[in-house]
Amino acid sequence: MQFSSPLKTNSTKVMLLGSGELGKEVIISLQRLGIEVIAVDRYENAPGHQVAHRAYTIDMTNADALEQLIQKEKPTLVVPEIEAINTTLLEKLEADKVTKVIPNVRAVQLTMNREGIRKLAAEELKIPTSPYAFARSSDELKKAVNKVGLPCFIKPTMSSSGKGQSRIDSIDDVERAWDYAATSGRVNEGVVIAEGQIDFDYEITLLTVRSLSSNGNIITSFCEPIGHRQEDGDYVESWQPQPMNEQALTRSKEIAEKVTSALGGLGLFGVELFIKDDQVWFSEVSPRPHDTGMVTMITQKQSEFELHAKAILGLPVDTSLSNPGASAVIYGGHDCEAIQFQNIPQALAEQGVDIRLFGKPQSFKKRRMGVILAHAEDIQHAKNKAQQAKSIIKTESV
Repeated sequence: MQFSSPLKTNSTKVMLLGSGELGKEVIISLQRLGIEVIAVDRYENAPGHQVAHRAYTIDMTNADALEQLIQKEKPTLVVPEIEAINTTLLEKLEADKVTKVIPNVRAVQLTMNREGIRKLAAEELKIPTSPYAFARSSDELKKAVNKVGLPCFIKPTMSSSGKGQSRIDSIDDVERAWDYAATSGRVNEGVVIAEGQIDFDYEITLLTVRSLSSNGNIITSFCEPIGHRQEDGDYVESWQPQPMNEQALTRSKEIAEKVTSALGGLGLFGVELFIKDDQVWFSEVSPRPHDTGMVTMITQKQSEFELHAKAILGLPVDTSLSNPGASAVIYGGHDCEAIQFQNIPQALAEQGVDIRLFGKPQSFKKRRMGVILAHAEDIQHAKNKAQQAKSIIKTESV
């Protein structure tokens, strides 16, 4: 990889497809390494648009529009950050050597579709997962629910941040769950997954990094496990490190390495796992920074965003923890064109508390608009600090 200055004829160019709050931090990390960054999203003034060298607004599922843009910019690397992307086109462009997709096209296609990644993990790699079945109609979904048992979770095969997900306790809820899943995902594939509920103690995100060693070999390294709490499938708080017994942690790393090695390429992967005593079940994996990993901005020597940027550029990484910490999501609280945040100085008054406001151009009641970060001597104190600061901040429509 060539390192120079941006906006020069010899610049290394990276294009992000999807430029939300996670993409924004990746962009900043890339720019600190002299990389020229192009931010692409489906709506104008996305968080990453506001910091990139150039920004575009297109429908990334539209093959013609996406190809025209990539051919125009000819980025060295294309980094998919969301699910709603025409990956068939990316496959063609990579085969034609127009650009290189991170971590690779196959990994992007598998991980952006729950059907692909679940079959890889459970059927090819023989890794323990929750019971599951796929359905392409409400009638098929009833059969799938009977197969996996109740209660269970119904999810679109392509979605993130809890979109389209629901938990059902009765077969009478199937029609409602089908309609919600089939219409609320990132891309309506007409396929949903029914997942049986596992009796687990807690769930973690194990950030797993595939990077190059000094001799050019790919090595796998791990961040300390991140614990998190979800509501309606969306994370609301996370903390690091999540306490685990040694056997469960070892097994988690084995599963994460097995999955990420099968996917291949370089970069950071967010591997989600369910834990009960010494037992570990694979849940999902994303080939990019994870929302629960925002806590690493205050806990690690290199955040998940710096790790991803350095890994995809072939640079050494440092996954070490600096101190325990926690994060807490700040929601918009209003459906409106603009909001303002009250009591920011008071929220940041306690030592060890920080904040990131994402700069999203429109607010929804349940849209993530920012995150509180806090560090302390242990995770419980960090969680308390983050939640206390969050409770102080108020939003109001403008």
